[in-house]
Amino acid sequence: MSKEMLINISEGEESRVAIVYDNVLEELYIERAGTASLVGNMYKARVVNVEPAIQAVFIDFGVTKNGFLHISDLHPRYCGGQNQKTTEENIGRRKSVTSRPLIQKCLKRGQDIIVQVIKEGINTKGPTLTSYLSLPGKYMVLMPWMNNIGVSQKIEDEEERKRLRELAGDLKLPKNAGLIIRTAASSATKRDLQNDLSYLTRLWEAISKRMEREKAPAELYRESDLVLRTVRDIFDGQISKIVCDSESVTRQICDFISIVQPRLKNRVVYYDGKAPLFHKYNIEKEIERIQTSRVELKCGGSLIIEQTEAMVTIDVNSGKYRKPDNAEQTALKINLEAAKEIIRQLKLRDLGGLIVCDFIDMRDAKNRHAVEKTFRDELKTDRARTRALKMSAFGLIELTRQRLRPSLQSSTTYRCPHCRGTGTIKSSEAQAAEILRNIRMALSRDEISRVEAVISTTAAEFLLNRRRAMLATLEQESGKQILIHADFSVPSYSCQLICYDERGSVVKI
Repeated sequence: MSKEMLINISEGEESRVAIVYDNVLEELYIERAGTASLVGNMYKARVVNVEPAIQAVFIDFGVTKNGFLHISDLHPRYCGGQNQKTTEENIGRRKSVTSRPLIQKCLKRGQDIIVQVIKEGINTKGPTLTSYLSLPGKYMVLMPWMNNIGVSQKIEDEEERKRLRELAGDLKLPKNAGLIIRTAASSATKRDLQNDLSYLTRLWEAISKRMEREKAPAELYRESDLVLRTVRDIFDGQISKIVCDSESVTRQICDFISIVQPRLKNRVVYYDGKAPLFHKYNIEKEIERIQTSRVELKCGGSLIIEQTEAMVTIDVNSGKYRKPDNAEQTALKINLEAAKEIIRQLKLRDLGGLIVCDFIDMRDAKNRHAVEKTFRDELKTDRARTRALKMSAFGLIELTRQRLRPSLQSSTTYRCPHCRGTGTIKSSEAQAAEILRNIRMALSRDEISRVEAVISTTAAEFLLNRRRAMLATLEQESGKQILIHADFSVPSYSCQLICYDERGSVVKI
């Protein structure tokens, strides 16, 4: 089984990175030129509004929408006034919200503050910010104004955790800074860690100088672009090669790996074939499939994935698969495959927030535990922070998944103006009945002598052909004129009535 990283570059348009495991697409990252991610960027910003009711502040950091900073993300250096700016906190031991002072006592309007973006703005919400800064390297994350050394929880081997702590303890850390050893540091040498720390130390020194020099709002640090960010965070010894279809980007990757992982430099390959890279590896078809709400399973079952404003719901259907005389085994087989595919889809679609998975009901508790175990095992491969509850008696597994940016669907599509995202529209009969009711209401007013209805073309066609007699009857009974205007730009649910009096003046209704 081989694991590869494929990088497709469309100059000036978008970058796409695909992680392929044994010819199956496992992870997909897309970044467009006009919508580059802000996550990870640091800013010298200014407080513009303090909201005691929600214990949060809104911050101007130089982009279109103000950022949101909750009291739980406020570093202690800002909690005690000017005299406590050197206050530090231990890694992994943040103070609870109840033990923190009120935000109105910590920050004032117009005050400068150093923040970092931790989540993209979604819909009308602005980006989420934190004043707990972090600078990621290949093997470690430097945490300014923090104490101690932490090790990623995904490194489960106690001997390896102990080894890494000892190696990190011998390193010379910058003043007033802590470290978190990343998962990628497993089996890393002391030299690897030292090189990474030296780079992060130089970077933090440069940022510190800009803090003193720049006036808010100002950008202090910009996170690497998608390609280098993904190579830094994901590329390791398990990936057999990196294939990139851009010569210039391939050189950048080689230069970066020469610094952080020189032994793996020869795994970077420039692709110059005639067929587009993603077509050659059949990735384009996979990307098309993850845009749909239905996902077919190999066993014949399927997943139905629906995104709403509040949560994501995933329904497991048995579909065509049937095992004679054993419904329990049928449900178990489909659920086991569905558990693996659900985690894959969460990563591919970058779904976040509250997620509810509705599995096929199983009577045997042992089978429910087997599905839950498979689900949790697969969840360990997810890089986003997740928390899953036990399977309920109704076959539901609820989980929350870290949402850093809008999902793939919301970032590549827009809501249909006709159905408003519901997937259904009113029938022509229902539209006509509603329009006629509105016309009758307008005709009932004495001051109105003419009614003009601006409606969709389908509704206009139905009214003027199938309901022509009814329109004529209304005109005859009221002694008033009715005009129907078809407009291609008008959605099916809309009906704009323009009413006039005898002098031709518009009457508000």
